[in-house]
Amino acid sequence: MVSLTAPYVSGFLAFREVFFMVDAVRRLREKEPHLVPQVLFVDGNGVLHHRGFGVACHLGVLTDLPCVGVAKKLLQVDGLENSALHKEKIRLLRAGGDSFPLMGGSGTVLGMALRSHDHSTKPLYVSVGHKMSLEAAVRLTHGCCRFRIPEPVRQADIRSRGYIRRTLGIGGAPAPGRERSRKAPRPRACPEGVSEELAGLW
Repeated sequence: MVSLTAPYVSGFLAFREVFFMVDAVRRLREKEPHLVPQVLFVDGNGVLHHRGFGVACHLGVLTDLPCVGVAKKLLQVDGLENSALHKEKIRLLRAGGDSFPLMGGSGTVLGMALRSHDHSTKPLYVSVGHKMSLEAAVRLTHGCCRFRIPEPVRQADIRSRGYIRRTLGIGGAPAPGRERSRKAPRPRACPEGVSEELAGLW
């Protein structure tokens, strides 16, 4: 468990949390090097950011690992807005894996809005963090989704909440989807039809 001393400031999440993430990767490399992941998923943004360098970029650069930013809400930068047009595009995402590009006013594609699961009505906002193409980031994210949230991020949330309940005696309902996960089928090891780039990262 860590103690966060810096306040949350929108657009500066990395300066509050990334040092603890880097330390976790360092300790894993020292103690269990065979468990170091090939790809890191971050509950936050990569290049979809006010300065084009979100927490997923920071973590990827500092650990030298491929990194994907996965956000649950649209960060409204470079002219991107949660407008009626944006909501209509979301409505047209019919099935899990459907997506559309997030092109800013500058003409740059900053990420993709992804319907991660057939039964999810809210998209995820996927962006490149480090050493990863946007196509590979989207394919990996979709391939890791048993529910709306990619399983690495979802499990981190479930397990951290459980740890807090056990150690601090703080009650509270399980994280969304926790009970259902016991009966859900395991995800595919890798999505079908992966590209050579994606297969190399999996």
